[in-house]
Amino acid sequence: MKMSPQMVKAQENMQPGVITANGFLGDESAPLVDLIARDEDTMHELGVDFDDAADRLEWLLEEGRKGLGEPVTIDGSWLVKTDEARGHLPSPFEDGIFRKVNATIRRADGSRDEIRVSHLSLHLMRKYHFLQGKGSPFRIEPNTLKSVLGL
Repeated sequence: MKMSPQMVKAQENMQPGVITANGFLGDESAPLVDLIARDEDTMHELGVDFDDAADRLEWLLEEGRKGLGEPVTIDGSWLVKTDEARGHLPSPFEDGIFRKVNATIRRADGSRDEIRVSHLSLHLMRKYHFLQGKGSPFRIEPNTLKSVLGL
């Protein structure tokens, strides 16, 4: 699929060292639109809705913030630990600036699956269906997402 100028610019902004040290693409070099299409297909196959999942993850992140950096058990189902750093990160799509708030979310039943999210990663997930490239520290793997959220 052909990339729009907005997608080309966003992919340039996602390279290591532009916005973050590691970038957003991980080990992948495919065009951004192809990465998004792949994850949209996988999410559809799994029956996971981007908006519903992003809403649930955002709720978990915000509930986790109440622990002030200590792990918090939420609804007896999730263990959430948040970290906050000073400053903000711009979206690689140049459509917003987001606080540096990160959450690690896992099932409270002892499962090893976990997801790391931030306000920025949730914005990218919700608005662009971008889950970040494989190998990215904030990659939201669709199968892991389904498992962690219990969908």
